[in-house]
Amino acid sequence: MTSFLNTNRPLVFCPGCTHERITKGLDKTLIDMGLEPDKTVIVTDIGCSGLFDTFFNVHALHGVHGRALTYAAGLKLADPSLTVIVTMGDGGLGIGGAHVLAACRKNLDLTLIILNNFNFGMTGGQYSATTPMDAVVGSEFLNQAEMPINICEIAKSAGATYVSKCSGLDPALPEELAKAIHHEGFSIVETLGMCTGRYTKKNSLTPKVIDQMIQDQPVEGGVVEKNQRPEYGQLYRKLAREKTQFPQALTIEKSFDLVDSQRQEVVILGSAGMRIVTAGEIVCYAGISAGMNVSIKNDYNITVLRGQSVSEILLSPEKIGYTGIESPTVVMALSEEGVQRRSKIFKSLKPATIVLKEKSVGIPETAARVIEVDFKELKIKKQDWALASLGLLAKEKILFSKEMVAFALKSRFNKKVYALAMETIEKMY
Repeated sequence: MTSFLNTNRPLVFCPGCTHERITKGLDKTLIDMGLEPDKTVIVTDIGCSGLFDTFFNVHALHGVHGRALTYAAGLKLADPSLTVIVTMGDGGLGIGGAHVLAACRKNLDLTLIILNNFNFGMTGGQYSATTPMDAVVGSEFLNQAEMPINICEIAKSAGATYVSKCSGLDPALPEELAKAIHHEGFSIVETLGMCTGRYTKKNSLTPKVIDQMIQDQPVEGGVVEKNQRPEYGQLYRKLAREKTQFPQALTIEKSFDLVDSQRQEVVILGSAGMRIVTAGEIVCYAGISAGMNVSIKNDYNITVLRGQSVSEILLSPEKIGYTGIESPTVVMALSEEGVQRRSKIFKSLKPATIVLKEKSVGIPETAARVIEVDFKELKIKKQDWALASLGLLAKEKILFSKEMVAFALKSRFNKKVYALAMETIEKMY
C-alpha cells in the first residue's frame, strides 16, 4: 500500500501547522509497518487533532472531547487483533486527564499520540493544560496563574510502560511512532508542534525552540522499565479463563397462589441499620414466588449508616411500567426518621390501607387502619423490627402467608441466617 491517506479528504490544517507533518509521518509509519487498513483504527476527539480520523483510509471513531481513550479501550478489548491509535490535542489531554491516567494504570495495548501545540487552537487560542506560564494566549492572564503539566512525567508515575517526546517536525517521527505502536502495552508519544493559526502569532515558537524544549525536559528511552508488566487485555483474558466458579443467578418459580392477586404497594419506613432494604427484598421474593411482577426502590443517605432508610415495593400481576407508589396497601412505620422522610403520604392513605406502627414511633394523622405493635416488649432487637413486621403481616394474612415468607427467607439467606430469621418470624405467632 503506497499511502493510507484519504485522497477524497485533503489535509486542511493552517499553513505551517505541525499537525500536517505529523499526519504524513503517521501515514509513513502505517505503510512501513505493513498494517492492514481493516485491522487499524484511529480514534479521535474534538480539536484540530480530531480531524485525523477523516484523513486516513482505516476504521475511525470520533467522539467527545477528552474521551477518546475510553472508546479506544472498548474497541481493543472487544477485538484484541486491532491496532488502535488515539490522537489527542493538549486540550483533550487536559479535559480527559483522568482517562489518560486510567489508561496508564491499565496498560491496555493502545498508542496515544498527543499533539501538543500549547493552546486551544480551534476555539480561539485559549490556554490549555500545557501552555507555558509566560505565553500570550486568548484567555488573558489565566495561564500565568497555573503551572503547565509535564504529561510524560505524569504518565510514568501513573504506570505507562512506554513514554516518549519528540518534535512533530522530527524526520525520525515515523520511526518513533512505529516503536510506540509495536510496544505491547500502553504507549504515549507527546509531539510538540506549532499552531500557526493562533499560538505563534503572539509567541516565538520555532523548530529550534521546540528542540530546545525537548532538550530541557528530556524523556529517556521510550520503554519505562520500572513499569513493565503484562498487557491489560492479555492479563484480563487469562484471569477470566482461570475463573471457573461464578455466582449463580437466583431463579424463583411460582410456588404459591395469593388469595388477593391485585396490585399491592408496600412502603417500609425505617432508619439505617434496621435492614429495611433486606426486608424489601424479602417482600419481593415472596411476591415472585406467587407469580407476581415486582419492583423495589430504596432511599437512604449516602453516609449509609445514618439517617432514613425507606423501601418502596410494588407487587403486580401485570408488567410494571411506572415504579412510583400511588396508593399504598401497607405502610410499615418503624422509625421517626423514615416517617419524616415520607410524612406526606399519611394524609392520602385510604381506610383500606394498613399501617403497621411500632409503638414508640409517632405518625401523622391518617384515615388508614393502624396496627400498633411493641417490639421492645416482645424483646425483638431494633435491627429485626422490619423482619418481625413481615412475620406479623403473614400472621394476619396480609400480603402473603407464613410459608411464602419462609420460602423468601430460604431463597435469600444461607441456612444459618435463615434459621435465625425464622426465629424472629416465630415470635410474632
